[in-house]
Amino acid sequence: MPETLIKVDLAQSPYENENIHNRWHPDIPMAAWVKPGDDFVLETYDWTGGAIKNDDSADDVRDVDLSTVHFLSGPVGVEGAEPGDLLVVDFLDIGAKPDSLWGFNGFFSKNNGGGFLTEHFPQAQKSIWDFEGMFTKSRHVPGVRFAGLIHPGLIGCLPDQAMLDTWNKREQALIDTNPTRVPPLANPPSPQTAHMGKLQGAGRDKAAAEGARTVPPREHGGNCDIKDLSRGSRVFFPVYVKGGGLSVGDLHFSQGDGEITFCGAIEMAGWIHMRVSLIKGGMAKYGIKNPIFKPSPITPNYKDYLIFEGISVDEGGGQHYLDVHIAYRQACLNAIEYLKKFGYSGAQAYSILGTAPVQGHISGVVDIPNACATLWLPTEIFEFDIQPSANGPVKAVSGGVDMPLSPDL
Repeated sequence: MPETLIKVDLAQSPYENENIHNRWHPDIPMAAWVKPGDDFVLETYDWTGGAIKNDDSADDVRDVDLSTVHFLSGPVGVEGAEPGDLLVVDFLDIGAKPDSLWGFNGFFSKNNGGGFLTEHFPQAQKSIWDFEGMFTKSRHVPGVRFAGLIHPGLIGCLPDQAMLDTWNKREQALIDTNPTRVPPLANPPSPQTAHMGKLQGAGRDKAAAEGARTVPPREHGGNCDIKDLSRGSRVFFPVYVKGGGLSVGDLHFSQGDGEITFCGAIEMAGWIHMRVSLIKGGMAKYGIKNPIFKPSPITPNYKDYLIFEGISVDEGGGQHYLDVHIAYRQACLNAIEYLKKFGYSGAQAYSILGTAPVQGHISGVVDIPNACATLWLPTEIFEFDIQPSANGPVKAVSGGVDMPLSPDL
């Protein structure tokens, strides 16, 4: 059996675990060291560290302190890893913690985080999903059951000081273009809630003041939310500090492409079994500045899809030039409106798109002025027929438990 290098107690605050951190900084000490060729297990909190509960209220999603996230297990140092190398990480297996066989999906309030469709869903809501082996279903979103593709939403290596300084400079410059925007354009360092692992004293305080938030993906990997990084995947991470400093968290039981609900996917506590190796000088050899990966050979076997198109014309009829962000928003909104015809609330439909193995594609970016994006919705996840027909849609979902909604305070 592989050694479990980092364990988490879900009854304990992640701030009390020195093998957990929630910022990126090169001074965070390694929680453990391994050798190339070693395999090991890391346990993880859910990304909020247990702030979201298995109940029928969305107040916890509304009130969550987003300056605390994400809680990551690590960093793990790899002997012999040096800047310029590639750290090769094989995902051998991933699972939910046996004492926590459930997950959550939610929409943040526009006043606390927002999300991809926050103008349409400005209030906090959540859905709870129970795990049935490899399948999941929700008491808050009836009529669907699907196989999960468990993956880490967030995994990456520590940045060096130069890279950290670049992140902070460019993101602050973006914030400065509209400093009062709600939600904000980016998240600057927030030392008050920083957890820096084993780092203590004045060194901890200095690092906390400049440690990068874990919210976005960056050159080192980070919060990329790639649903196909499941068991059987291999990732090649650029190394920036001695030892690499590999950290992981934010495990998802299942997710649609784009993680469009932001408190997205089906968030869970769990564990991941990995093996590491090195390609010396691999960054220069292969011209790599961002991670590359090989996807999992194991994916849910859905073959029938309804594909919704969106173009770069916004909800108000405004024309945008080849804007794939706008186009994908429109594809998502079109799918939501379609699912509402079968009895779902808009929130339930939105939750399905964030949690089920939905595929998102950039279908066209050359035919001016409209980009075309598509959302591929697997029809087989539904317990009733959602295909268009001459008879029109049948409201198969009615009278069920809707998703909990919390008013803004």
